[in-house]
Amino acid sequence: MSRPSLRAVVADDQALVRTGFGMILAADGIEVTAEAADGAEAVAAVHRTRPDVVLMDIRMPQMDGIEATRRILAGGQDRTRVIILTTYDLDHYVYAALTAGASGFLLKDVSPEHLVAAVRLVQSGDALLAPSITRRLIERFARREEPGTTPVHRELSGLTPRELEVLRLLATGLSNAELAERLFLSPTTVKTHIGRILSKLDLRDRVQAVVLAYETGLIAPEGGS
Repeated sequence: MSRPSLRAVVADDQALVRTGFGMILAADGIEVTAEAADGAEAVAAVHRTRPDVVLMDIRMPQMDGIEATRRILAGGQDRTRVIILTTYDLDHYVYAALTAGASGFLLKDVSPEHLVAAVRLVQSGDALLAPSITRRLIERFARREEPGTTPVHRELSGLTPRELEVLRLLATGLSNAELAERLFLSPTTVKTHIGRILSKLDLRDRVQAVVLAYETGLIAPEGGS
């Protein structure tokens, strides 16, 4: 049985990058519905073709990838997920993109196999969290006051003690399988807990949950702010 069709938009100001990523995706049966050379073109392409996933460069002329991501996700494109492309794993723009609603990020030197896997992962409703990179990025750029002084956001009061525990561990970059092993739960139960956390906090995916955990002070960046 063939996999359902998956549609993507590639946004990057370098034509060779767009072409290369497009060829990689097409070779795996992923349809590239449009290419964009800047953020404004990306927003228009998403509204026109309604893709499942956008590969979004950050630094582009006219409109950068952060503003484009914000406009796409604020424009009612609930089914579209955005993966940020960056050259550096601690690019300070990436954190802003994650808070704008992006589902994760990839380095531009990603392997073809990893690129395809990432696109399919976020399209399935999960989020692309590379623990060793994303956690460091969030720890470095999370907007915090002095350590230990930021109160837990009032919305967190609606979470059960178990859900708070899951959210704390999720924010350290653990996968569902690692969470299940740590908490002695089944992967299905862990997935259910995460789904409830996202629903109660009105979050799109795990990346936003991790960002919220740091911003609210539920978990503190290693070594302070």
